[in-house]
Amino acid sequence: MNKRHAITGWLSSLSAALFLLVLSNSCAAQVADISQTELLRRINTHYTHIILDVRSPEEYKEGHLPGAVNIPFDRLDSRLAEIDPYKNKEVVLYCGSGGRVIIAALILRSAGFKNLLHLDGDMDGWISNGKLPVAR
Repeated sequence: MNKRHAITGWLSSLSAALFLLVLSNSCAAQVADISQTELLRRINTHYTHIILDVRSPEEYKEGHLPGAVNIPFDRLDSRLAEIDPYKNKEVVLYCGSGGRVIIAALILRSAGFKNLLHLDGDMDGWISNGKLPVAR
C-alpha cells in the first residue's frame, strides 16, 4: 500500500510539474521582459505604469521595488478591482525568482490586461545587482 501511495504521489508531482511547464511556455510568449536598467529609468521618471509585487506580504515587508504594489499571486483574482485603472497601461510583474509571475500573468491576461512585462531577474536579481534601490 505504501508503494502505491508513493507512486501516486510521484505521478501527481510529475503531472503538476508538466502542467506548470506548459503554463510557463504559453505565458512566456505573452509577457515580455523588462530589464532592471529600463525599469529603474521608468521609476525615476515617474512613468505611468504599475509595478506589481506578487510575493507574500512578509516578503514584501523585507524589501521591495520602490513604488511597488503588493498583491500576492494567490489573492490577485479577488483584488483585480484595485488595479483595474491599469488595464490598458503597462503592468510590471515580479516575484522572488519568476514562478509566481506565471500564475499572476495568466490571471491578469484572463481579466483583460494586455500590456504585461516581467522584471528580468525578479527580486532575487534586483537585490543581487547590488546597485538598485530597495524600499522597506
